[in-house]
Amino acid sequence: MGHSQHDPDFKNRRTWNAGRKLGAKRALKPQQVWAVRFWLDRALFDLAIDSKLRGCDIVKLKIGDIVSGGHVRTRAIVIQRKTGRPVQFELLEPARNSIQAWLECRGGSVDDYAFPSRIAHEAHISTRQYARLVDEWVTGIGLRREDYGTHSLRRTKASLIYKRTGNLRAVQILLGHTKIESTVRYLGVDVEDALALAESTEI
Repeated sequence: MGHSQHDPDFKNRRTWNAGRKLGAKRALKPQQVWAVRFWLDRALFDLAIDSKLRGCDIVKLKIGDIVSGGHVRTRAIVIQRKTGRPVQFELLEPARNSIQAWLECRGGSVDDYAFPSRIAHEAHISTRQYARLVDEWVTGIGLRREDYGTHSLRRTKASLIYKRTGNLRAVQILLGHTKIESTVRYLGVDVEDALALAESTEI
């Protein structure tokens, strides 16, 4: 609906585009493209390692899940898609720094996905795209993509914790497994592991 020019507020009414820059948007410079890619990759990689989440849970994280009061949380909690149960995870300083840098590039509100789709910005990155990024990361350092996947990142920190502590129950909690048997299979715990732990334990 239009406004009459005789309306006393007509002269004071600002147009919708007042103060906005019109015309073609500026193109990104190569170093800006590199910066966005770098921080996206770094933040997603660090988050995957620290959180130990499945890919389907990582891609659906919203900014509000990992940020509070303008700062990346040291601990966060999400409901797992596979089990419907909550799982808590820590974010160490390197991960918090890279996530903060990415979110400063990314912008957005707490209700937006932390890692938006390249196709539809309001949607989240797909698990397929996440898997492709993991392929790029591993082949970029000379590894065979056939030997690694998104679960490699989920398993990495859990495996280190188990090797250093031998505490299967702690790893079970961190991975959000409902059964300890799942954790045993997931880590590939075998008789050799059990014997090595026994040999290193003195009474």
